[in-house]
Amino acid sequence: MKFIIAFACLLAVAYANEDANVLRSEAEVNVDSFKYALELDNSVNVHQQGEQQGEQWVVKGDQAWTSPEGVPVSIQYLADENGYQVLAAKPPLPTPPPIPEAIQRALDWIAAHPPKE
Repeated sequence: MKFIIAFACLLAVAYANEDANVLRSEAEVNVDSFKYALELDNSVNVHQQGEQQGEQWVVKGDQAWTSPEGVPVSIQYLADENGYQVLAAKPPLPTPPPIPEAIQRALDWIAAHPPKE
């Protein structure tokens, strides 16, 4: 399953960069692990590796490219049983606004009064 996701990501990158030439493309797929690297001549550089740890997959990777405005962009991430986590991003990713006070009070009330079965 993870191979399909990784392949789909590579396919999306390739489709979005139709005019780009591949400088490097490496892939290794095993039963309990995989890794790949892709580098295009338009500054796209992608690495990902994953391994199965028991029933869970742990996937680490990074992506880098230059935006149309000429700004270098990069993301490092980890995906595991806790979900997708951005470890580093340049420029920094936007953060959500704070939860409004009335909404937070409502959430606190709901947490303190769970439904009765």
